[in-house]
Amino acid sequence: MLDRFLRAWLGSWPSTAPTAPTAPTAPTGLTVVGSPRREQPRWDGGEQRALGVTDAAGNGVLSVPPGSVDAVAGLVAATAPGELDTVLGARLPALVGRPEQVFFTGVFRWSEAPLAMADAGEWEPSDGPGIPEWLRPFPGEVLIAREPGTGAYLAGVGLKPHDPTGVEISVGTEERARGRGLARRLVTKAARRIVAAQAVPIYLHDPANTASAHVAVASGFPDLGWKIHALAGNA
Repeated sequence: MLDRFLRAWLGSWPSTAPTAPTAPTAPTGLTVVGSPRREQPRWDGGEQRALGVTDAAGNGVLSVPPGSVDAVAGLVAATAPGELDTVLGARLPALVGRPEQVFFTGVFRWSEAPLAMADAGEWEPSDGPGIPEWLRPFPGEVLIAREPGTGAYLAGVGLKPHDPTGVEISVGTEERARGRGLARRLVTKAARRIVAAQAVPIYLHDPANTASAHVAVASGFPDLGWKIHALAGNA
């Protein structure tokens, strides 16, 4: 299921024959591919001009617009493995036409068998009353945990539908509600919904975000050494 998602999201994945124009594999095992998806709006209407995933051995795919393949592949192939993140950070944004953006690397986790855990929260329309602003951009329903009696918002999950085959989980908890296990229960409930729809649940976070890492592990999303590589606006 994960392979299917990565092939759709990135345009290719090493375990199968490439489905997009592919440049030679660099010594690090990072293959640069051109995908039309890098020129199309993502789930929230924004753009993602560069997107990559690598496994614990550094093997994987970096997906860029088709017109940028040769330049990016040449850069990757000419760069020593230990310097790749630094060089991509300095030069990749300009090579894909977004010099103002920032290249980053995060932790990539997934789970095809969510943990059995007591449910928390209820699914509510993301444009409904009492929904916090950070959850409103998510399409459809969001998962909300509220204070019994008052109905005050405590924690929530939004789903990023990157593709019908893969959905990313985003979770947030109010400070006063932390320590109750709400985040892990919301994440596992959301993950079960994603798996029931025959997609793979994805959990991404900054390597420095230890709180998010703890939630991921407690929810059945282990850190297997995989990484996400992408561009973000320089805000």
